[in-house]
Formats: sequence, structure tokens, C-alpha cells
Amino acid sequence: MNPKREDRFRELGLAPVWRLKSQAAAHRMENEAGPGSETTQPVAVPDPSVMNMDWAQLRAAVSKCTLCDLHRTRTQGVVGVGDQTADWLIVGEAPGADEDAQGEPFVGQAGKLLDAMLAAIGLRRGENVYIANVLKSRPPNNRNPQPEEVKACMPYLERQIQLIQPKLILALGRFAAQTLLNTEETIGRLRGKVHQHQGVPLIVTYHPAYLLRTPTDKAKAWEDLCLARERMRELQQL
Repeated sequence: MNPKREDRFRELGLAPVWRLKSQAAAHRMENEAGPGSETTQPVAVPDPSVMNMDWAQLRAAVSKCTLCDLHRTRTQGVVGVGDQTADWLIVGEAPGADEDAQGEPFVGQAGKLLDAMLAAIGLRRGENVYIANVLKSRPPNNRNPQPEEVKACMPYLERQIQLIQPKLILALGRFAAQTLLNTEETIGRLRGKVHQHQGVPLIVTYHPAYLLRTPTDKAKAWEDLCLARERMRELQQL
């Protein structure tokens, strides 16, 4: 790799530098991964009333939503941020403390890493990119989302997908990936492939918060970003 490019990655917080492995090696590594013990619940069927909302109505509905108990402990609902006609839709799990306070997804340390990850493939927050979460309200103490919370919130995300009409979805983390794909498969078995959600190509990678805790997996995340970039190039040529 060009030394100048390595320096750029370090400035973006992506050190250690990520290097693309061969597809055969990546596939072999994923096949060796065993199934995990945690599961998710099936995606909720979208509420017809939500599926007719425009952006203003959607934001108002999220801000007033009381469909699950999270409204009792949240500061505010966090709809999403970015280009509402973006080719790229980035989907995470749920707002954290910083997001709950500021009303925008991925604004803490994980958000800084996400911005660096996007920059590494030539993207920038707000420019042809929309960022959202499965849940619009913060779970107390950042605990895992509960099935009833997913059931209440998924119609909002499904409507966002309809309104944005993205060319590609990048699912960040196990929870977002399993929810959108309605599966119990592990990240190890889901990444490295192009999936589909409601007819939209979907690629799975690790959540930035996980990468902050496990920087050794940044190389795998770089592979996923390269796969997403190449798939997007193909889609934009159609």
C-alpha cells in the first residue's frame, strides 16, 4: 500500500491499516466460524398508517411515539440524519447516550469511527448517505433491544427505506443485520456476501462500537467496505 495512503488511514483513526484478503481465504474463515447463542425476533409487518407518512409526519410520529416503554426513559426519538435521496443507507442498532442527547445517530466515539470508515471509501456523512438505527429510542444502559421494541420501531425504518429508495444498505452489527435479514446467523456467516432486504442489496459489517473494543477486526470490516464499494459501483452503472 502507498505510504501516503497509510498515513491517511492513520489520520482517520483506521490504524492498524486494513488490507484486503483473498476472497477464498475470507470465505474459508467464515465457514470455520461457529454459530452464536444469541437470537433475534422476526421483523414486524409495517403499520399501514406509518407506510403512508412523509418525512415530516414520520419525524412527528417518532417524537411522540409511545408504542413501547422506551419513551419513558429516552430524552428524544432519533429518526436519522443525512441525504433523504441517498444511494447509501447505513443502519445501526439503537441510539446511545450521546445520540439520545443530541438527536442524531452515531455522534459519539463510534460515530467518529463510522465517519472515518465512510471517508476511507470516499463517502461523507450527509452526502449521498443516510444514517439510521433499527430502534429510534435509546434502551436504558444501552441494553439489547427487546422483541416488542423492535416490533414497534421497525415500521419507521421500513418507511424510511421506502422514502429513500437506497441502492444499497450497509447493516452495522449483529442486531441490525439479524433484524433486517430476519435470521439468527452470526456476523461471521453473514458478512462477505450480498444479501437482500425488500429487494435492496444489503451488506453486513461490524458495528463501529464493536471495532473500538476489538480493533483486530478492522481488517475484516475493511473487506466489507470494499465489497460494498464495488457493489455500489456496479449498481450505479445499471
